[in-house]
Amino acid sequence: MPRRNKAIIQLTALILIFFFSFWITPQATANSLFGSFTVKDEIKLGKEFDRMVRSRLPIILDPQIDGYVKKLVARVAEHIPPQPFPIKATVIRSNSMNAFAVPGGYVYVYTGLILNMKHESELAAVIGHELAHVSLRHVARRMEQMQLVSIASMIGTLAGMMLGMAGGGSNMSNLGSAIAMGSMGGAQSAYLNYTQENEREADHLGMNYLVAAGYNPESMVDGFKVMKQRQWHMSNTNIPTYLSTHPGLDARIGYLQERLKRMPPEYTKRRDDDADFLKVQTLIRARLTATDVGLAYYHAIPENKRTCLDHLGLGILYSRTKQNKNAASEFSKARELCPTETLILREEGRFYFTIGQMDKASPLLREAYLRDPTDVMALFFIARIEGARKNYKQAILTMRRVAEMVPHDQEIHYHLGRMLGESGHYFQAHAQLAYAALYGNNPKQAQFHLRKAEGLAKTQKQREELEKLQQAIDPRPQDEKNDKKQDK
Repeated sequence: MPRRNKAIIQLTALILIFFFSFWITPQATANSLFGSFTVKDEIKLGKEFDRMVRSRLPIILDPQIDGYVKKLVARVAEHIPPQPFPIKATVIRSNSMNAFAVPGGYVYVYTGLILNMKHESELAAVIGHELAHVSLRHVARRMEQMQLVSIASMIGTLAGMMLGMAGGGSNMSNLGSAIAMGSMGGAQSAYLNYTQENEREADHLGMNYLVAAGYNPESMVDGFKVMKQRQWHMSNTNIPTYLSTHPGLDARIGYLQERLKRMPPEYTKRRDDDADFLKVQTLIRARLTATDVGLAYYHAIPENKRTCLDHLGLGILYSRTKQNKNAASEFSKARELCPTETLILREEGRFYFTIGQMDKASPLLREAYLRDPTDVMALFFIARIEGARKNYKQAILTMRRVAEMVPHDQEIHYHLGRMLGESGHYFQAHAQLAYAALYGNNPKQAQFHLRKAEGLAKTQKQREELEKLQQAIDPRPQDEKNDKKQDK
């Protein structure tokens, strides 16, 4: 928790700096912004905010979790009006029951929200609500309507909102509230009124998107009820801001229930398909939560009522706590109950890889990949097994395929760099290690490997690759780079 709070504090400081630099510009630019917060401005704001989030908060790159959320967001987003920007989804590792959207079509979903929902449709309801905010341009319009408030007040209010949405605990919530309340001053009542209208609009339009995507509209009410229940188990910062602002949960449940009575009965008879949702929940609970919390959850389930996913979750948790004998037993039980489940095959193979039993790991991982050629994680560990066996040609070829499928993962580029170095391909090794450092937010290390690669570039192809790497590390226009060199 201290590390997470520190990250949130850093993000908040960057948000403040960013908004000052974005809004306090030459007068002509300021006038154009305040006259109309344009789509171009939205895209710029969203892109910069997303860059800061990715550099300061724990982003989930696990292909199964990230891919699932992206697919779910795309399914709902298919039914919103055409937007001038693509909708982009990101998963943040946090216990908070939260999700939010920012200008430019960026949607952020917290692992705590996924973990606490009971069905995929309830998660889709939250996403529908957030996409309604995007399609209605609520944040952009709020900025326009607050143009009579000073720039400092606007910046403080937005920073306070972001702190609250980050959900880093009660202290962070109090700090965020203090920033927001101190900056709003006389505009407080009008601001909250505006938020109330936004939330009601987003609830109803979000339900429309939910229905169009094929989900049961009752799931929005059910999701609200889950969050209301969770109010008694966690601080209010863990309740999404769109559920903790006016109108309250009871009122929102009430008007949505009234609407359900007027809807065709076939909508409320739709059944949930939670197969993928439950797998993702298992991965989050077993791999991304504290081990004592995860073990307590599974131990509370009677042995004779545990599903194959329950045994899988226990197997992963036991492997994390080095209880290898118990882990092997749980993986075996999971596979016995669901012998063809790809996720179980992969995770059991991953377990045997981590304890050095490659002969057991390899057939499990290869069977998982044969059953599901989109399973990037299985392919990743297959490549690592080949590397451990010093079959570098095949290992490098396979890991490059993994890097193409998940291009911005630090660990993938790190292991690819190691394989290239061990096999004598030093230019490529330093280039991949530079990418690994870049995606791991270690600019000093990225520059180190960049300089090493520069000294090793001999061919035209290598120089072209080097130029691409340089641009990735420092994407500023060339004239800005030249100015910096002259200043030195």
